[in-house]
Amino acid sequence: MTVAGRHVVLGVSGGIASYKACTIARRLTEAGALVDVVMTASASEFIRPLTFEALTARPVVTSLWEKDRALDHVRLGRGETDLIIVAPATAQLIARMAQGLADDFLTALLLARKAPVLLCPAMNDAMYSHPATQENLRRLAAGGSGSQAAGGRSLGAIGYRPSAIQILGPATGPLAHGEGEGPGRMVEPEEILAWAERLLGSAAPFAGKYIVVTAGPTREAIDPVRVITNRSSGRMGYALAEAAWKRGAEVTLIAGPGSMPAPFGVKVVRIESTDQLQEAVSQSLASADALIMAAAPADYKPSQVSAEKIKREKGVATIKLEPTQDVLASTAYWRRSSAVMVGFALETGNLVENAREKLVKKNLDLIVANNANEEGSGPESATNKVTLVTAKAAEELPLMPKEQVAEAILDRIGALYAAKA
Repeated sequence: MTVAGRHVVLGVSGGIASYKACTIARRLTEAGALVDVVMTASASEFIRPLTFEALTARPVVTSLWEKDRALDHVRLGRGETDLIIVAPATAQLIARMAQGLADDFLTALLLARKAPVLLCPAMNDAMYSHPATQENLRRLAAGGSGSQAAGGRSLGAIGYRPSAIQILGPATGPLAHGEGEGPGRMVEPEEILAWAERLLGSAAPFAGKYIVVTAGPTREAIDPVRVITNRSSGRMGYALAEAAWKRGAEVTLIAGPGSMPAPFGVKVVRIESTDQLQEAVSQSLASADALIMAAAPADYKPSQVSAEKIKREKGVATIKLEPTQDVLASTAYWRRSSAVMVGFALETGNLVENAREKLVKKNLDLIVANNANEEGSGPESATNKVTLVTAKAAEELPLMPKEQVAEAILDRIGALYAAKA
């Protein structure tokens, strides 16, 4: 997580979802953030302050009237705080915020703040859908310098705006008291933490950029049952999409077949064949600030696809192959002159030479090259050892998790943005 050294205030109001705030506090603290927890009186009826003190190793604030806390609501809401997370945000707390009340420490802090707020509603579905709650959420969103209006599951295109109130959720799912499912459930801690990383990490050169990432294999049909494909897991592309989004970019992930879950906040376009990949890339690229071509499209496909399953009893089938489209080469027409173009090269020898030849041939800014024979590297591995090749340099990176490789690639893309500016 990119929160190490940052100061986060976690506001907890009194709802059954309060227990999830413990996970948020623990994960932020483990990631190196300084976490101050502020609880309403009703929150203390669900979870004792001692729990949060044990998780954060910090005193918990529960009242405006605590000794030596006279101006802490101003101090915590302003210069020294990077982000305020309110989870859960009950209907009552939302109503008090919308009215500008400051009758306890948390509402006073929220009224005095300059730090951005990530507000995570949680309540019964009838309370959430009530016109008063919807109006209160709209008022908070409208007062947050262009924050999203309430009711959506995704925050959409947001950046690090100092005065913003960002409303995340609620989710639709099982509610308390056995009342079935409906909108009102607080989003899960993992999603809240992902958005917190984005808000804390949204900065130049990625804030406001639109980045297209491709990931995974393609499948070329032989018959209705069989396909030609490869061993790509898509993990490298998924890691790149998630990391770019957390840095503040808007991201479209064009993903081939696979079972990896979609990263939070990222638009995912599913494809099967190389032709479908080429079409999706061409449709997305015209407005893209970068294309990161981490997918592993098939180089060949059957020249004819059987309409029926090819039977074993008919003997060994001969399948005539023909080249697929070169997706990366086909992007030349759609590219913006300012866009950063990144390709990948999986080689078994002459790594840098072959990568640089591809770089020149396809007019790219960067090639991420790796050796298929390298232990711990390659399509099905959780780690990768790559060399970042540009027209002027080749930087060999050590073997490391693909998530760290993604960060290194984005660092280099950031430098390329600066060079093009």
